[in-house]
Order: sequence, then structure tokens, then C-alpha cells
Amino acid sequence: MSKARTLRLFLVFLLLSTQLFAQKLKKADKAGIAGLQAHIAYLADDKLEGRRAGTKGEELAREYISAQFQQAGLQPKGEGNGWFQSFEINDGKQLGSSTFFFINNHELKVNEEFFPLAGSPNGSLEEAVSIALPEQGVPWFFDLKELLEGNKDNPHFDLVPAIRAKAAKVAEKGANALIIYNSSAIADGLKYDGKDRSEATKIPIVYITDKVRKAHLKDEAATYDLKIRVTIADKKRTGNNVVGYIDNGAGTTVVLGAHYDHLGYGEDNNSMLRTGEHLIHNGADDNASGTAALIELAKLLKVSKSKGNNYLFIAFSGEELGLNGSKYFTEHPSIDLSKVSYMINMDMVGRLNDSSKALTIGGYGTSPFWGATFGKFNPKKLPLTLKYDSSGTGPSDHTSFYRKDIPVLFFFTGLHSDYHRPTDDADKVNYTGEWQIVKLIEEIVASANLQGKLAFTKTREVQTSTSTRFSVSMGIMPDYTFSGAGVRVDGVSDNRPAKKAGIQTGDVIVQLGDFSTTSMESYMQALSKFKKGDKARVKYKRGADTHETEVEF
Repeated sequence: MSKARTLRLFLVFLLLSTQLFAQKLKKADKAGIAGLQAHIAYLADDKLEGRRAGTKGEELAREYISAQFQQAGLQPKGEGNGWFQSFEINDGKQLGSSTFFFINNHELKVNEEFFPLAGSPNGSLEEAVSIALPEQGVPWFFDLKELLEGNKDNPHFDLVPAIRAKAAKVAEKGANALIIYNSSAIADGLKYDGKDRSEATKIPIVYITDKVRKAHLKDEAATYDLKIRVTIADKKRTGNNVVGYIDNGAGTTVVLGAHYDHLGYGEDNNSMLRTGEHLIHNGADDNASGTAALIELAKLLKVSKSKGNNYLFIAFSGEELGLNGSKYFTEHPSIDLSKVSYMINMDMVGRLNDSSKALTIGGYGTSPFWGATFGKFNPKKLPLTLKYDSSGTGPSDHTSFYRKDIPVLFFFTGLHSDYHRPTDDADKVNYTGEWQIVKLIEEIVASANLQGKLAFTKTREVQTSTSTRFSVSMGIMPDYTFSGAGVRVDGVSDNRPAKKAGIQTGDVIVQLGDFSTTSMESYMQALSKFKKGDKARVKYKRGADTHETEVEF
């Protein structure tokens, strides 16, 4: 038989089998699948520009979701009886428009020819100075060459803390600013870092390019008139959760959630695309798929006979920044959290593999009820292959509810090559597979209909997320919403290094070994320097006091 004839027969068989499968689908199933397709098509469209939290794209998405909730018959349960719950996102620090640097009336270009280092205090000065003559009450100059060349083979050298230490020393000697430059051939990698949350230095630290120095400050013995102003302000944006409610008059409430935000153009440095291209990340699977499932579950549960619980539906924003929206909700709930029976979270449920049918369900160990429930399912009759993870924590919004001692379940079809890339598009979603997951969740909700408030069980905890690879862990749950200097501990795992070292929830880790940990990313970078069996001194703040302890990884 020819290859062409074989291919034609295969295509005929595929068409017939698809038609037979379609005939087995009930009308309601077809409508549900069509709903998923419509929701994901809208949410993952280019016009939403990746649904980055706090943007116009997020606004379009939340308006769509609230309209769908309203059509499903839900009641608004956000702020002031509206659909939305707004929360502030700390986006770091930004340079004010009044920041300037003049040398003899020549104005330098901010971020191109000069910039203040993060942590520099606001202020202005106007002085006549000589590079060769550091006097009290004027700016001092410092060439980074000696530091860079002297530490070029030191893997533990961290340039920014060294510069800050230098600034502290010259401030003690009377300098009112430190102007730094680099005349060496070694790249310093410095830039204005708005994400750096370091504590303020006593005096401004201002970087100028070596080209500027050579052009405008080439005679170290000459006197130059300098005018400098530094203005650094908080940079903030606003995210919005979308909250709808089905009031069945029950004593307990079930929370169902999915985050709807994504990466935008990758501005928050969380894209897996490393080419630097300015491309839209549509996030069809992550997490338009979960949001679409949430909307369809709202429709199903509105007409369901399972009236033993009330149902709260939350589309979270800010998840990609560190679970901001869900953490905010659990700290500012629109219902009584003590009456929440359990929480179900759907994140990336759109890529069910047609061969393996594998669906991972996290949170299996957070209540004894889950084991009893899933134990009743006959694996041979399920269209899905269930894989279980007992932990109640992980890189998604159910973690915020687990932290409040609420049983959780987390539904996830797995990572893929399009994760956090511009190629995560709607045409790659397995809509029939996602509908099967929606129906499974509906069945789980029905099984818990008359159970009241489920018993909670504490489980092991896993790290949430990071862009840095590391082989050790402190065993803490970081507070990703913390905007101060350091990493605030939101939870501590039993029998892990932090717990053994006496670190507690609420402590703020500011140094790990030789490395300053002013932000989550610098903390992860520091962790990546250690391996199992290593010991490290940890400096942390507890209230107003600073403490030190030792951890062993």
C-alpha cells in the first residue's frame, strides 16, 4: 500500500473517530467547551497585551470576567458591593523627573551619562569641587578601578555593598556625596535598579560614565561647578481581584480561584524568553485556562443541586509577581475566612496530554477528606490519570489560603516549552481535556456538599517560585508582597535549616553569608552560592532588633 493511500485512510479514520467522540458529548458539554474556547480566545488576545497586573490589559480582562460572573448569576463580593477588590503593588523606586547633574552648566543625560544608585537619599547640592582635593562639605570622587581589579578573581565579591561601605566612610569624613566612575577595562554592570530595596545611605551615591569624566572632568586639579539633585520616589501600580458569590444560605463557603494576570511584555523580568525582544506574552494556559474554568464552574454551580455550601469565585491578579492578589484577599477577606470549608485553585489546566491524560492535584494532604474522596474514584473509569502532591504550598494562589489553615486543592496539567514565553497561545489549549477537569472539580465539590467545614492538616512546604536555580533551601515561605529591605518570612517549615536556627515568621532576612539580601532576587542569588552541607551566618531583623544565627543546609 502506498504512503499516500495510508495517509488518506488514516485521515478518514481520524475524522470518523472525531465525529464519533463528538456524538458522545452531551449538548451541555459542547456548550461548556465552547465557553472555554471563547473565554481563552478573549483573554489571550493580543489586544490585552499579556494582562500584566495594573495595566490596561488587566482592566479589559477584569471587565470581561465580571461581566461573565454577572451573566452566570453571581453576586458581586468585592469592595463596596462591587466586583473588584483593588490592592497596591509596590513596583520599586523610580527616578523623579527633577533629577539632574550639571558640570559647569553642562547637563548630563539621566540613565545615559549618570544615575544615582538605589538607596541614595533625596536632596540637592551646588558646590565648587576639585577631584584631587576632597574637602568637608563637598562631593568626593571615587574610581572603581582598584575595587574591580583587586577582586576580579573573588567569587564572593559584591560591588554594590562595597560602594555603599565606601560611601559610609567618606560621609564620616565630611563628604556630602560620593561620585563614582570606572576607568578600568572591567565592566562594573551598574545601573539604576528600581527593584533594589536597600536601606538609604547617608549621602547620595551618583555614578557617572568614564566618558563623561574624560570629557568634562579630565583635569583632576581643576575646580568644577557641580549642581546635583536626586529625587527617588515610590513606584506603585494597582491590581484588582474580581470576586463573585453564590449565596446558598449555608454556614460554610467554598472558595474557587484562578489568577488571570500574566506577564505583559515581560517587563517584570519573569519571562523565560532571554532574547530581549519586546513581545506579548498572551498566557493562554497560564492562566487564561484556569480563569476560563473558573467562569464555567460558576455557571455549573449556580444551577447545581449542591447547595450545602456557599461559593466564592475569585479571579486573582498579581499572582505572577508573587501571589499578591490572593495574599491581599486573605488579609482583607470579603467573607469570614473562619467559615471557609476549603479552597480550590486552578492554574495552568489547559495542556492535558492526550496520551498520558496526567493531571496533578496538589494539596492532597491538607485534609483527610481528600484521601477518602479520591479513594472512591475508579481509575479505570476516569478519563484522567490523577497524580497527587500532598503539599498545601506551591507556586500559585492556594498557598495564601493554606497559610490561613484552610484545606486546599491545586489543579495543574504540567509545565511545557511555552511556559512564560510569547508562544503560550490559545491554539495550543486542549479544550476537551480542560472540560474534563472542570467536570471532575464539579464532582469533587458535590462530594463535599454536606461535609461542613473540612478538617485541616498541615503538610510539608515547598518553595514558591524563583528565576534563579539553587540546590539548597532555608525552608522559609517568603512574603513576596513585602516592600521593605530584606526578605520577610511568611512561614517556616519544620525540621528545615531556618527552623533549626531559630528563625520565626515575621523575621526579615537581610544577609546570608557574605551576601546582602535586600530583595527576593538577591536572596535567591545568595542561595545559589551554597550547596548541601554548607554553613552560613544569617543576619535578620526581628522588630527593631538585629540578630545573627547560623544555618546548615
